Amino acid sequence: MKRRCTRCARRLLTLRPREEHETLEAARIREAQPTFARDYRQRAGIEGTISVGIRALHLRRARYIGLAKTHLQHVLTAAAINLTRLGACLDVRPPWRERRLGGHLAKRVYPAA
Repeated sequence: MKRRCTRCARRLLTLRPREEHETLEAARIREAQPTFARDYRQRAGIEGTISVGIRALHLRRARYIGLAKTHLQHVLTAAAINLTRLGACLDVRPPWRERRLGGHLAKRVYPAA
């Protein structure tokens, strides 16, 4: 069968059962639709926000026990994400980054805030 499908020695072909193959084909057709692209664009933005919360603000675990305190943590985390994005949008830099440094430190590149 492989000789009839491909000449490459490294390529692997996966033959799936009919139901699985049809499900995969239906999913590929659905993904080609413009409505899917619009919905996925929204999902991608949300996943980026969640990723920032997890990496920068340790959003995976609640610090507190109880629904009220956990909700407060979520609200404060959301506010912190919004403030961080607002600061990046306004390009706010701390005053110590504005000073020019002399000597060997003047050549070093410091990342933006």
